[in-house]
Amino acid sequence: MALLGLGVRGHDRFRSVTISIPDFSKTHVVVVGDVMLDRYLFGSTSRISPEAPVPIVHVHETDERPGGAANVAVNLASLGVSTQLVGVVGQDAAAESLQEILNGRGIVCEFHRVEDRPTITKTRVQSRGQQLIRLDQETILAMPGGALTGALKKCIDGARAVVLSDYGKGALSDVAAMITVCRDAGVPALVDPKGTDFTKYRGASVITPNQVEFESVAGACATDEELVTRAMAMIDELNLDGLLITRSEKGMLLLRADADPVFLSTQAREVFDVTGAGDTVIATLAGALASGEDLESAAALANIAAGLVVRKIGAATVTPGEISVSLHQRGQGGLGLVGRSELKAMVVESRNRNERVVMTNGCFDVLHAGHVTYLEEAKSLGDRLIVAVNDDDSVRRLKGESRPINGLADRMLVLAGLAAVDWVVPFADDTPAELIADILPDVLVKGGDYKAEEIVGAKDVLQNGGEVRVLAYRDGQSSSRIIDKLRD
Repeated sequence: MALLGLGVRGHDRFRSVTISIPDFSKTHVVVVGDVMLDRYLFGSTSRISPEAPVPIVHVHETDERPGGAANVAVNLASLGVSTQLVGVVGQDAAAESLQEILNGRGIVCEFHRVEDRPTITKTRVQSRGQQLIRLDQETILAMPGGALTGALKKCIDGARAVVLSDYGKGALSDVAAMITVCRDAGVPALVDPKGTDFTKYRGASVITPNQVEFESVAGACATDEELVTRAMAMIDELNLDGLLITRSEKGMLLLRADADPVFLSTQAREVFDVTGAGDTVIATLAGALASGEDLESAAALANIAAGLVVRKIGAATVTPGEISVSLHQRGQGGLGLVGRSELKAMVVESRNRNERVVMTNGCFDVLHAGHVTYLEEAKSLGDRLIVAVNDDDSVRRLKGESRPINGLADRMLVLAGLAAVDWVVPFADDTPAELIADILPDVLVKGGDYKAEEIVGAKDVLQNGGEVRVLAYRDGQSSSRIIDKLRD
């Protein structure tokens, strides 16, 4: 758990909200809405076309990702939520590709396939971190006869929340009936709205417009006080439980009929791409509510997730581990404890931000001042520090049957609490050679009397263009000496 300070403007006070990262895997959420396939073409540009004043892009990488309501589903699945997706696709290759990607994420797809419209596809051309052009293939067609409402009725048993993701492409033409289905089943309905008529969302549990969308319906708001007043009026008019307004660099505003407004400051340090950020917000909000969190804590989690996802390129997702690390880095109680696959993803994202990744390893059985000094010096060599820790069995093989004194969970917890440490990852082998070869840090650090070429993993790091550094331990400080002194 962590305490997150939330500024409440209009009130001369701050209060702390207890944030817990729930076990998302124990809940089920249904997503209904406009599904899309996002295609990305990445390439380099060095000259202008002689045919027209446009850049020539030499495409060297392509990527396909679920978009729209499908991206909401992927965000839920990334959190560990059991997810079912209801939407409309064409009878085409794009639909097959989209379903294959979603099934690979463990998402159950209930697609209504139609012949008279293609699967909505958006192709983005990117170069040097900038989007040059977007090409859309779509036919906006309202779904008749409540086909998706019938599908929702079949899926809602066992759901703890329903997300209605409206991109204005026609899948939610029967949204009022869908909200009624949710109300009758006692399941919260969360809506990401579209357009200037919000009356169709009457009776929803929560809607999550951005401020531009909100003001296009409620009118321009010159002050925060006016924004709150108009938002409270909308809650009353539409019979909502809550309203979460996303405000770009200003963060978010959460309003409920029976509570003070809560202003959440932005969590993003850098913004690379806001594509799909709204999907991350509503997915995290729904997943947290479905997992038993109250609306205020769920909104705080969604705010953290939004701050993480805008630092990534394209429609992206976050994981519980990333949220935990983010809390840890802000001194709010989260822990930098990660698994190997999660660590790899975080390292990739770190490098995309031009951060220098440092890695070291050890048993760290009885942590002492020498360890702390060593880790602080290691961190000074880069921007992010990974500490790989021997598990209990490998410590016994290395140190003897009486070791470790402290179990793996305790050792990792103590390391994660140090300000210098960003990520702590366990390994089971006698050496971290395989882990180092997989992560390939920019700087590999070891303490003691070594030559660089003697250090496990050094060869792989050097061949990858990295650096290997040997740091001196403090004389007279070691876990073994402390243990011997205690025994004496």
